[in-house]
Amino acid sequence: MAIASDIDYGERRRHQRELRKRQIRRRRLSALGLLVVLGGAALFGLTQLLSSSAGAASVVLQPVRSAMPASPFRSTLPEEIRGVHVTGPLMSLPGKFQQYLALKKYGLNTVEVDVKDESGNVSFIKGAPAIAVKDGAARAYFNAKAVAAQAHKAGVYLIGRVVTFEDPITAVAHPELAIHKSGGSLWHTNGGLAWLNPYSRAAWKYDVDVAVAAAKAGFDEIQFDYVRFPSDGDLSIIRYPGAHPQPMKATIAAFLAYAASRLHPLGVRVSVDVFGLAATHDLGIGQYPAQVGKVVDAIYPMTYPSHYRSGEFNLPDPNAAPGATVLDSLRDFRTQLAGRKALLVPWLQDFSLGRTYTFTDVAAQIASARAMDVGGFMLWNASGLYTSGALRRGSPPPLPDLPAPQL
Repeated sequence: MAIASDIDYGERRRHQRELRKRQIRRRRLSALGLLVVLGGAALFGLTQLLSSSAGAASVVLQPVRSAMPASPFRSTLPEEIRGVHVTGPLMSLPGKFQQYLALKKYGLNTVEVDVKDESGNVSFIKGAPAIAVKDGAARAYFNAKAVAAQAHKAGVYLIGRVVTFEDPITAVAHPELAIHKSGGSLWHTNGGLAWLNPYSRAAWKYDVDVAVAAAKAGFDEIQFDYVRFPSDGDLSIIRYPGAHPQPMKATIAAFLAYAASRLHPLGVRVSVDVFGLAATHDLGIGQYPAQVGKVVDAIYPMTYPSHYRSGEFNLPDPNAAPGATVLDSLRDFRTQLAGRKALLVPWLQDFSLGRTYTFTDVAAQIASARAMDVGGFMLWNASGLYTSGALRRGSPPPLPDLPAPQL
């Protein structure tokens, strides 16, 4: 039977052993800390010695990858975009997309595909918004996930084009989302096409829902086209139903900010097409590069020389001087986008309008784009025929005596 003195003595012995263990641990930690300090000092001294020694190689410290800031986007942007546009109907032809991807051997690294076009058609059914399926806008031109997988397997950057406010299908099916005439009926362009109301938040949501579907399928970038107020037709009889929470000047930037708020979290870039003269003149359609350049990741001006009037940039015939026209237009965009985050990538003309366009004409536009140090270029031809030789890296060689291979 233990007595009180025995318990006290045992407790004192255990307490002394615990104190000794703590002392040993503190000594070991102190010794280790001293070694670390001495090692760091030695390394610093060695580095200083190496850097100060004549003829000695400099010490280069590599950053720790895990400490590098991660890109908010899931794909890498090409160093120089070199791409073409492909319509939904062309994408529906068996093997056609692979033919465009094969242009990579000529220098192509980017393809833009219609996700929603000028007629209001959405190019796929699976994953499309319910409203597009119900209204018959969703078409089985391609499987969005399969297209993204094909592009990425080929090492090609994939852009989805979404035509926003020109949409005769949705405007007719849902007149509450559309632009009206003063009498209350739907307004139409000279070509008979109805438009969605750029002020309508419901119209915004629908267009961005289409974009989100493409983003979730794997597209790397969503490019919004016809992001503007109408310019073709009798504008004097237009009435915009509902609230107008901001003036026209701010509406387009507000829409793009909303689109970016939904697409950026998916790791997808947001870009916008604008008229080639949007940086030179106030066109009265809500396209202000200085404003939208704060919101989007890239601006793609449509600098087609055939679309410029005589006398623009002091050129008697801009269509006859494609290189000078593109250069002057991009110079104005550079001024407007100074200090903005948006990358500048022009659409260049690879089609004939007003006169026959040759390889030399396409090459002159590309040379001007490179002279302005932009992010690359995209070639446009509604029929899908492209001057593949113009896609080569570096300045296209002058080969007027040789036929340029076409798709």
